[in-house]
Amino acid sequence: MKPRLEYLDWVRGVAAVIMLQGHVFHSFLNPAGRVGASFQLSQFAGGMPPAIFLFLTGVTLAFLMHSGERRGESRRARVLGALRRAGYLMGLAFLFRLQLWLFIFPQSPWTDLLRVDILNSMGLAIALMSPAALVATATRVKICALAGMAIAAAAPLVSALDWSRAPVLLRSYIAPDYFSFGLFPWAAFVAFGLSVGSGLRLMRPEQVEGAVRWAALAGGLLILAGQHLAGPPYWFYPKTEFWLDHPALIAIKLGVILLILAFAFVWMRQCAGWSWVRQLGTTSLLVYWVHTELVYGRWLGVLKERLTAPQTVAAAAGVIFLMLGLSLAQTHRGRLREILAGFAARGWPERELGLSLRLRGSMSSPGPD
Repeated sequence: MKPRLEYLDWVRGVAAVIMLQGHVFHSFLNPAGRVGASFQLSQFAGGMPPAIFLFLTGVTLAFLMHSGERRGESRRARVLGALRRAGYLMGLAFLFRLQLWLFIFPQSPWTDLLRVDILNSMGLAIALMSPAALVATATRVKICALAGMAIAAAAPLVSALDWSRAPVLLRSYIAPDYFSFGLFPWAAFVAFGLSVGSGLRLMRPEQVEGAVRWAALAGGLLILAGQHLAGPPYWFYPKTEFWLDHPALIAIKLGVILLILAFAFVWMRQCAGWSWVRQLGTTSLLVYWVHTELVYGRWLGVLKERLTAPQTVAAAAGVIFLMLGLSLAQTHRGRLREILAGFAARGWPERELGLSLRLRGSMSSPGPD
């Protein structure tokens, strides 16, 4: 079980790194730099983290359902467990929006509280997929894969509906949109994650390596198939936008996720030990929460759309470093409390401050040439 959790955390870490650089470029790069190839590449890659996070949410949900099944929980209890997870994420989503709104008040409109972000999408998708807990894990592999394909296939049809008379909030939660994470097509990644996670729970440890090879092959085929089928004459939809609701884009992103997953498994087996990427993945929710306020809030407002491309790269590296420090502090908070308690017991900071002043005085004195 441990290697699986490690490589899944590494995948989360990859998503976090891509997310951090993408948001820094989006917020800090000046208008002149937004026409260059570096910005386009940054934003293209920046579209992957939401899909990865949703996919991994499905994987962990599959683990939860399987654990309940092995403990002998009733079907009702397993469904309620999934719904509790959905409610928890929805609660976090509203707290997240409230915090962002309060920190920028009064410039922020109240409608920002209702914005459908990725946490909202996670909560709603889990609630939608909670009936998957009614079936056995082996069956869940199949029905969740089919559910993911159905959601992806239906996305252009849902997008083509007339939403002009629907409440804005309902449209934001359901319909494809460039400014929110609607159920279509984003819930497809949760469904696919449920399928893959259920399959992983059915395998013995020695079987996982072989499955990883098949995942890499499937990922490559999905990318090629998505590129080949992205346009006519293969699509019968009256209207579709590739970057918004196209099933081929879902297939390409799923293929990339499977390739990253396979690489993460091999990397964690060959490069045992501490990994800064995996470290970010273990606290991805905290990193997501804090960096959003840091990058889009008032804290670094002076940098908004004012940096050149090289300066933005440096800023992205700085934000990643800060988030890594925050992640380490979160992981080792118990040890930090012990260290601070030890300093306090020895009379710190008074004694340490006096020592530092004496050292600084000696360092500033003339020395040998």
